[in-house]
Amino acid sequence: MNDRVYTHEFIDIIGSNRSNYMHHMTANWCPMARDDRGQLCFGVWGAVGTTTRWPRVVNMWEEAGLEGLADALGNELGTPSLQDAKLETWWNEAANFRSGGFDRVLIPAPWTRTVEELCADGVRGVAYAHDTFQLSPGGADDFLSRVRDVAIGAHRSFGWELVGALKTSMRRDDECIVIWAIPEWQQWSDVESARDLDPALREWRDIVWAADDYERFLMCDAPLSPMKIGRQPERSDRTAEWNEPQ
Repeated sequence: MNDRVYTHEFIDIIGSNRSNYMHHMTANWCPMARDDRGQLCFGVWGAVGTTTRWPRVVNMWEEAGLEGLADALGNELGTPSLQDAKLETWWNEAANFRSGGFDRVLIPAPWTRTVEELCADGVRGVAYAHDTFQLSPGGADDFLSRVRDVAIGAHRSFGWELVGALKTSMRRDDECIVIWAIPEWQQWSDVESARDLDPALREWRDIVWAADDYERFLMCDAPLSPMKIGRQPERSDRTAEWNEPQ
């Protein structure tokens, strides 16, 4: 059972710094976060601008449940500056690449896989579909059950594999995020083309259209994103000089 929680981030990138930011997150932040706070990188992706606003990066971090996240927040925000002094160098470098962002805390459906399970199973994609659903208050758990019972099978025959099915916390249980791994670009176009024709996809389409709102965009792995390399990034993966604070 997946008893983790997830920090989900939309990051606004300054100019052409997307690759710099993604490397800074995976090569520099991930090993330190894992060692200091037990936080694992679930994924770092560049949003495909043809399908959404750009330039933007999506980060997801796997936390040791709500208690683990609370401990991490307490350590990070327990100073007058609301910033862990150890991270000052890292934050200053990151500020060169990003201008702001928007975060959520997500609760996974208990039947979904953790990042270590996904990597062990070899789940990866040339692209990923990121779906956001706005629902009636209290509708999140029922919707996630329909992802399990309808959507997974409908997409499996086209090669898509579920990465995550989650609901947003600190709301009215009225928002869900679903992420799919797409092994080949042709499999993305196959699903989009068959949405109204394939009976299983059409059944899922009708469920999606009954939601209050729905948005899909595509994204691609950072070079050191865990599902890209099949493991968590290590300090030895660094290819650019970075002076970690002592």
